Amino acid sequence: MPRKPNVPCKHPGCPALVPYGRSYCDKHEVLHCNDRPSAAKRGYDSRWRKARARFLKVHPLCVKCKEEGRFVKATVVDHIVPHRGDHRLFWDESNWQPLCKSCHDKKTGTQDQHPEYKY
Repeated sequence: MPRKPNVPCKHPGCPALVPYGRSYCDKHEVLHCNDRPSAAKRGYDSRWRKARARFLKVHPLCVKCKEEGRFVKATVVDHIVPHRGDHRLFWDESNWQPLCKSCHDKKTGTQDQHPEYKY
């Protein structure tokens, strides 16, 4: 049975090849290890789940889809301005919006991943 070919290390500018299924070479693995805390440590605990459920009960439709004239059930409570660990912003309900998973994934993949810096 043929084996899958090695793939390039994902660290920018690294020419090393790594076995299929790995992302980084040994040199860069340490730099890119997942240091992100668990969801519970980031604030998404039982208190959040209760607040989320209450918010979605009051706001059942995705606001982005509704703007386009479609009525899609919201499944995600999105932070309009990413909180980045700021607990005051995290719990500010005026910073929450109901989104469907598709709209949330689009938003976080564009706006939240690449924030615009204002000077």
